[in-house]
Amino acid sequence: MEPIVVAICLFFLLSSLYMVYKLSEQRKDQQCYLVHYECHKPSDDRKMNTKFCGDIIARNKNLGHQEYKFLLRAIVKSGIGEETYGPRNIIAGRENSPTLKDGILEMEEFFVETLNQLFRKSGVSPKEIDVLVVNVALLASVPSLTSRIINHYKMRDDIKSFNLTGMGCSASLISINLVQSIFKSHKNVFALVLTSESIAPNWYSGSNKSMILTNCLFRSGGCSILLTNNQAFEARSKLRLKCLVRTHLGASDEAHNCALQTEDDEGRLGFFLSKNLPKTATWAFTRNITDLATKVLPLKEIIRYIMLKYVGKVASLNLKAGIDHFCLHPGGTAVIEEIRKSLGLSDHDVEPSRMTLHRFGNTSASSLWYVLGYMEAKKRLKKGDKVWMISFGSGFKCNSGVWEVLRDLEDGNVWGDIINDYPPKTTSNPYMENYGWVNKEKLEVPDD
Repeated sequence: MEPIVVAICLFFLLSSLYMVYKLSEQRKDQQCYLVHYECHKPSDDRKMNTKFCGDIIARNKNLGHQEYKFLLRAIVKSGIGEETYGPRNIIAGRENSPTLKDGILEMEEFFVETLNQLFRKSGVSPKEIDVLVVNVALLASVPSLTSRIINHYKMRDDIKSFNLTGMGCSASLISINLVQSIFKSHKNVFALVLTSESIAPNWYSGSNKSMILTNCLFRSGGCSILLTNNQAFEARSKLRLKCLVRTHLGASDEAHNCALQTEDDEGRLGFFLSKNLPKTATWAFTRNITDLATKVLPLKEIIRYIMLKYVGKVASLNLKAGIDHFCLHPGGTAVIEEIRKSLGLSDHDVEPSRMTLHRFGNTSASSLWYVLGYMEAKKRLKKGDKVWMISFGSGFKCNSGVWEVLRDLEDGNVWGDIINDYPPKTTSNPYMENYGWVNKEKLEVPDD
């Protein structure tokens, strides 16, 4: 068959598929609108500066000389700045004897502060909430965290609540996917998603190198998100969810075991990160992009890609043809850099993720919303823009969602009083200045 005939057939086939997809898009009453979101900024007395982080390492008596230098070097290259936040028990020096109360206090401070702001700014009251979803991977209390919120705000007795644990850093998009499913069968619903992580009772105080790295990156934070499918709120909403793709590689033993909560040889509980993690993340990311591309890219870009492949030429999908902003999970400098290279992104594209890591650290599943907040505070988000959120999580999972900006956004949010200081005018690394001597040692430090 002549190449031109094949090309024409492909064109009509893809055109038909594209039309079917467009016709099957969500009805108006099944849309998922993001009305408002509030990220948590803990009080200044919970900041963990360079000296304090060094003190925490020094008071871990289980570290040998080599482990001590290993951890210092990991912090030096972490991308973390001077003003991230930790839980109160660690600030008080009680990381070796955490209590359930410490974990609950950390969560209560987060949800009260963010929900009070969310209800005030959105004009929606707690009594109007139909669905409540909370995801905190490493804390499961009884009564649940959702029950504590319902009790605090005296919500309705017919509210549908879901408490998700064990989902890792990609849990906020899983929570939104759950809400999205509910929206398809119920009209005029208001849903709250609260996403955070419990650092207080999960600080690792052992010496296993594959487990102490989490202490370098994970910090306290969280985000409360108000969603609705009520068409009357479209004009008041910030974003509309275009599509959400979830990839789960849990059937693979290697992927399943590359990031998990476990105990070390001494019985100390912590979070293990395998050396296979970067390879697994790349695998999950590639699979996720394959599924996402057909949903977000223009038809002409898909045709271009197929035709180049057909004639045997090297081809790659130009994701910038359908995406304006890239909201990458700030899991660490190595993670951000690897995605930047894979997608051919510029420093401008990944600036929000790098700055979020520097200012707030890795706040697990809520990190994406600090990145989005940075874009909004910088007034980058304009009506009609498409924002791609990309997150990774234990299991192993890669979840991503594409949002459409419904109006020009310029809320200063959690970045408001500091946004003009970012990106920093100097590239000084306070950890390098204090602990840079460890770089002269020959120590093997795996990627973040």
